[in-house]
Amino acid sequence: MTRFRFAKRIWPPLAVFAGFLLLWQAAVTAFATPNWMLPSPLQILREAGRGWPRLWTNTAATLSTTLIGFAVGAAAGILIACLLHRIPGVKAGFYPLLILSQNIPTVALAPLLVIWFGFGLLPKLILITLVCFFPVSVALLGGLARTDETMMDYFRMSGATKRQIFFKLEFPHALPALFSGLKLSAAYSVMGAVVSEWMGAQKGIGVFMMNAKATYRSDRMFVAIFVVVFISMAMFGLISLMEKGLVRPASARKETNT
Repeated sequence: MTRFRFAKRIWPPLAVFAGFLLLWQAAVTAFATPNWMLPSPLQILREAGRGWPRLWTNTAATLSTTLIGFAVGAAAGILIACLLHRIPGVKAGFYPLLILSQNIPTVALAPLLVIWFGFGLLPKLILITLVCFFPVSVALLGGLARTDETMMDYFRMSGATKRQIFFKLEFPHALPALFSGLKLSAAYSVMGAVVSEWMGAQKGIGVFMMNAKATYRSDRMFVAIFVVVFISMAMFGLISLMEKGLVRPASARKETNT
């Protein structure tokens, strides 16, 4: 039954994507579009196969930076949300600053980080962290604020401490919201890594894109785009699997306590 539900979910988007690729291939062939302007899906696939060793080296570099930055950003987002929720009065003062931090253009911030911290890994991690922590913090704060009031009263009447209420009721209740923020953050982390590589790096998908742009290799640019999309979807899928493994047991514990 589980496999049938999974197949029922996955086939419609796959069919739409396959139809889009077929339409793309037919249009490029029918109008004899030059490869430098718009390569066909088959041309992109051939280029990916020809340049696989170099593509893999750049992909591995971006993936490594993305995973580290995402982990740091997600941890920072969870910590900030918990502090704003637990400490009275802090949320009112710092929450607007969280909003303000997201109004700074990433492309404008990246060169400043390079000036301040050089061309190493640190400015890339800072940029990805700044991109990732906000969705996690906002989602978790929203989840914590929507805790069931009836269960809250029950815990208080039972003599539970604030610490026990937080870890046994509020945080488990906010897990679905947290995972929603993590899935958004995972997608943003890949783009954050690519943008950071544009500002200065020796290897990575961002560097691969810049080289393709400089040589007018549209096929390589599309290869890089598909790699970025694949990494984002893979991270989204992994977090969704983690959500299924953690959120349902948390819900079951809540029903048991009720």
